[in-house]
Amino acid sequence: MADRHPLFMPLILVGGLIFGFGLGFSQMARPEVVLNFLTFEDFGLLFVMFGAAVVSGVAFAVMPRIRDTAPLTGDRYERRLKSFDRNVLIGGAVFGVGWGLSGICPGAAYASLGVGNVTILWALGGMFVGAYIQGYWRSRSAARSAAPSSAD
Repeated sequence: MADRHPLFMPLILVGGLIFGFGLGFSQMARPEVVLNFLTFEDFGLLFVMFGAAVVSGVAFAVMPRIRDTAPLTGDRYERRLKSFDRNVLIGGAVFGVGWGLSGICPGAAYASLGVGNVTILWALGGMFVGAYIQGYWRSRSAARSAAPSSAD
């Protein structure tokens, strides 16, 4: 963290506020909008996601050609591929079920809270509990795999 630009954290905060405002303004922080999308009644969310994918795709394609490193962190631009394994499958399933039950994804949940949806606190609580359980499970798995074998 010491090698990051001094504006890194303030810009992260401002970016998050702009993102949350955009979600709130576009009505995408309302669970009923998300649930209408998931039940194929309203495709507005599809256009929002498509627009975000296009902007991100252009940025990921253009930025490495303009600069060698990220301006605020100094990290090199490189692809970080992860394998498709059991953890990805289980995580995606849990994410999808949570998204369908609450009608909101983690990023939009905070924006939903910002537009007055206090009942979203239940979903946020579930996200925190799930993240804690996943971290605990992963640390136990790492400790088990790092433990020396007694069969020697």
